[in-house]
Amino acid sequence: MKIDICFSPALYPYYQTSEARMVVMVDVFRASTTICAAFATGANAIIPVATIEEALRYKNQGWIVGAERNVEKCNFADAGNSPFEYTPEMVKGKEIVFTTTNGTQAINSASSEWEVIIGCFSNLTAVTNFCLANKKEVLVLCAGWNNRFNLEDAVFGGALAERLIKEGNFEPCSDAVITAQSLWQLAGNDPENFLKNTEHAHRLFSHHLEADYYFCLQTDTTDVLPYYDKTSKKLLIKK
Repeated sequence: MKIDICFSPALYPYYQTSEARMVVMVDVFRASTTICAAFATGANAIIPVATIEEALRYKNQGWIVGAERNVEKCNFADAGNSPFEYTPEMVKGKEIVFTTTNGTQAINSASSEWEVIIGCFSNLTAVTNFCLANKKEVLVLCAGWNNRFNLEDAVFGGALAERLIKEGNFEPCSDAVITAQSLWQLAGNDPENFLKNTEHAHRLFSHHLEADYYFCLQTDTTDVLPYYDKTSKKLLIKK
């Protein structure tokens, strides 16, 4: 099997194929991590929508809505894009509508793939094990920032690639994978310090979201594995 990494949703059309494969959508800061956190605290489903207008329509119909643009919570929303906002009191047993600057758009762009799962450091082992068990080619789709490259998603891609190559019959099929592995090796055992000077780290720190930054870089805080269900157009979790 092969693993590849797409560093930006803008590049995704060049990676499309008719082959059945696993797409791992990653948005470390913060959509992927927040989605996993919401499921870990009891959400039944998450409906990813691409636009503010769509999220507002759901809100006007009485849905619980998480909405964020450019790091900040939208003024009509119940929550933004912080994993700490999705408490059991808010989400347990409920369905949440969710839109973010980058992550939900990336999910929707890949929604026709054979399987789309949500990956981040929080559920790295669960993602690894699922990819190993399913024996399909894997594409890591980095949400990036406004279609531009970001370092944190690439580092996650390198961490996942290293595990799949070491533990399974996977091989890198592009320079992107080699690059991501090199970045992960540079990050070593201290991604918190390695990523502190990134653009998105500065955005989080400038909004006093240091706790989000550190939480998003913790490995295996949950074993939930969200996936996109094509029939319902919702994110659910693998049982």
